[in-house]
Amino acid sequence: MIHYHGLPITPTRITQVIAGKHAFISFGHKSQTDIVLDVCQSFALDNGAFPAFMSGNPITDWQPVYDWVESLKDSPGFDFAVIPDVIDGDEIDNDGLINEWPHEKQYSAPVWHMHESIERFYGLCHTWPTVCIGSSGAFWQVGTKQWWAKIGLALNEVVNDYGQPPCKLHGLRMLDPNIFSRLPLSSADSTNIGRNVGIDKNWAKGNYPPPDKAWRGR
Repeated sequence: MIHYHGLPITPTRITQVIAGKHAFISFGHKSQTDIVLDVCQSFALDNGAFPAFMSGNPITDWQPVYDWVESLKDSPGFDFAVIPDVIDGDEIDNDGLINEWPHEKQYSAPVWHMHESIERFYGLCHTWPTVCIGSSGAFWQVGTKQWWAKIGLALNEVVNDYGQPPCKLHGLRMLDPNIFSRLPLSSADSTNIGRNVGIDKNWAKGNYPPPDKAWRGR
C-alpha cells in the first residue's frame, strides 16, 4: 500500500524525510511542489477542499485547480488527482463537480463521502479506476464504532469473494496502521509529519529524544 505524506512539512530543510517516498500535495499548500518533483518517488494532487472547508472559506471557483492539475499531470511521478468535492454537500453537488472535471479518467479520483449513500459508492467503484473515501458527516471521526459500521457495509457491497474491490481505493486521512491494515486500500494519506514535528512537548519524554525535527519526521 502506498503511504502518501501530506505537505507542507516545515522547516523546509527537513523535507529530506520524504525523499524517495510519496507526497500528497494540496492545492491550498503547494509551496513545496518543486521539492516533491525533485526528491519524491511519486505524488498525488489534492484539490484543497478540506483545508478550505475547515477554514470556513470553501472553494467555489475550481478553474485554478483544473489548471494546476494540467500543469503537473505529465510529470513522471504523478499518480492521480482528487476531483473537486463539496465536503458537506449532497450527492447532486458532488456529481455535478465530477461532470465538470476536464481531465482524463486515468488521472482522476472522485471522492465518496461516508455520509452519502452506499449506492453512490458502488457506482463510483464500478466507473472510476481510483476512488477516494472521505470521512464526513456523522462519520467525520475516523475509527469510531459508527465509522467502522458504515465503511464495513459499504465495502461489503463492492468487494468480491476474496475481499478485493473493483478499483483502487484511497483512504483520505487514513494513514493509521489500525485503519489501513484492516481495509483493502491501495493507498492512504496523512499530514501527521507536518503537523507534529514542530510540537516540542510531544517529543520531550524518554531517554532518547530525537536530536532534531528531521529525525522526528523519520
